[in-house]
Amino acid sequence: MRKKMTSKVMSVALTAAMAMSLAACSNNAAPAETPAETPETPATTETPAADVVEEPAEDVEPYTVITDADGNPVDLGGMEVIIRDWWTDPENYYLTAPQNEYDEARKEYVEWCEEKYNFTIKQMAISDWGSTPADFVDYVTTGGDDNNYIWIVRDSAEMAQAVATGLCYDLSKLDCLDFSEEIFTANKVHEQYTYKGGIYAMYTGISEPRDGIFINEQILADANVDVNEIYDAQADGTWTWDKFKEVMDRIQKDTDNDGTNDVWGVTGNTGGWGRTFALSNGGEFVGNGASGYTYRLEDPQTIEGLEFAVELMNDYYMPRPEGAQWDYYKEEFLAGTVAFAIDGFYAGCAGGQWADATFPVGFVMLPKGPSGKILNCWSNNPTVIPSCYDDQKAWNLAFAYYIINQDPAGYEGYNGQISRARSGIFDDRACEETVPMMSEAEHGMITYDGMIPGLETGSQLTWNLYPGADVSAAVDGAAESWKSFIDQANGQ
Repeated sequence: MRKKMTSKVMSVALTAAMAMSLAACSNNAAPAETPAETPETPATTETPAADVVEEPAEDVEPYTVITDADGNPVDLGGMEVIIRDWWTDPENYYLTAPQNEYDEARKEYVEWCEEKYNFTIKQMAISDWGSTPADFVDYVTTGGDDNNYIWIVRDSAEMAQAVATGLCYDLSKLDCLDFSEEIFTANKVHEQYTYKGGIYAMYTGISEPRDGIFINEQILADANVDVNEIYDAQADGTWTWDKFKEVMDRIQKDTDNDGTNDVWGVTGNTGGWGRTFALSNGGEFVGNGASGYTYRLEDPQTIEGLEFAVELMNDYYMPRPEGAQWDYYKEEFLAGTVAFAIDGFYAGCAGGQWADATFPVGFVMLPKGPSGKILNCWSNNPTVIPSCYDDQKAWNLAFAYYIINQDPAGYEGYNGQISRARSGIFDDRACEETVPMMSEAEHGMITYDGMIPGLETGSQLTWNLYPGADVSAAVDGAAESWKSFIDQANGQ
């Protein structure tokens, strides 16, 4: 029988009281101290007061306990839950090897969950990045149900097809999940994977920052440009395409008058710039409405974004030196010949490609176009449950995933991406302003072009945008096939 989830809110005391309650839960609590003796008082004719006997304190749970219809804590029957991904070393996981105080708090909280709800959980790499979608499909179609897998899969058209063909369990059927809660609305993956009224994937917590603009602050200083000017524009909403160009005009220069710039405005992998600037102008390649996916490639906002991407390449982009590899831009930014680099947040984190920069590095969100806003295009790894599992098993797995991903006490609203930024090469304002902004709903969005089987934004469109490219011709080359792919995805 499916358990009906209700909340039994327990009182939560201060930290010292929480520690005492945890000790009481272990059945090894120390006895109450004997009250101190009071000084002798003169004898009176009044009846002496009765001895006061302290009652043992009741157990106080440190967290809200979720109960079933009978008022008992949800019991998952001792099941072992495995969160399956492609990157986690189970020997170097926060439950086995905490790296910081937050990890320690999470470990303690998860262990409380395991004991309270009678299950165990671990996360480990089983597939690899490339094979994950195919591995998931193979598992479900061959009837695999011997394991208790929660799958973290790669965001891809293959997974969209898996949803359309009924291979993912409909999470909207599970009363242990409330997709109006901030734990889900903070990333919107469930919206991205909503199909014909069902919800087939989820993600919990704050979204990872994605593409932004890295800043060589030394180049700015040499050109008498204060980096705070850019941060202030981001803060007050005036960080626009025009402002971006105006700053680059002040920086880009031919210092030796040989006809070639020695300092360039911007670099990066231009293969995705068309999509990047279409989104920053309020455009999209594919929308999603009540009747299904919609074609938006030829919307005016989208076209304007594509044209701006080509303008940047024409006027501010450092061209590839003769004989250089396609990723030459990485060396050029580190060499100090380019002021700005468009890349993912991870590139500035520990181990990222900019981690060895020898100059101070700033980081801001992408500027907005005339019809857009300053935003971050979110892309998170969806979490799915195989449809080959029965309703009770799916409920149990979803409950376990939901409950362990709540914030531990003292870390409510914790954004681990800020700590990640501080361990990288980002300056203070990037850590304190840009990174938090990139996780806020006001500045975040999801896209749907990756949900359309057959539609490849790179090879079919944006890779055909280069310095001097004809945007109209590139769009015409993709338009009819994209319309067909979208119709097929809608079942037409």
